[in-house]
Amino acid sequence: MTLRELSQLRYLRREVDLDRERLAGLVRERPASAAHASEIAEKCGQIVVKMEQRIAERDRLEAYIAAIDDSLTRQAFKLRFMDGLSWRAVAYRIGGGNTADGIRKRCQRYVRRQE
Repeated sequence: MTLRELSQLRYLRREVDLDRERLAGLVRERPASAAHASEIAEKCGQIVVKMEQRIAERDRLEAYIAAIDDSLTRQAFKLRFMDGLSWRAVAYRIGGGNTADGIRKRCQRYVRRQE
């Protein structure tokens, strides 16, 4: 696992939501012909396949974070990678005199130890 992979978590979550919206829009669409219905079905299939891939990746990243045994580190990962906060905002939310650099380094060290 890398911090780069983890940084994609927020975007994966949004992409899944967008895929669901696109899928719902296609399902509501009334086909003008059999060919159009076939085209809609094909697009729906493509969206479902991509969405399943994104969900699997999202679940893998969320499981990695959930498995962190240290509460402070797990909280920092959730705030940064799930909620998308800046390192400064993460440090502020955690409190306790933590700095943005301190929290960032803590997360970097954790990832390195897991490799």
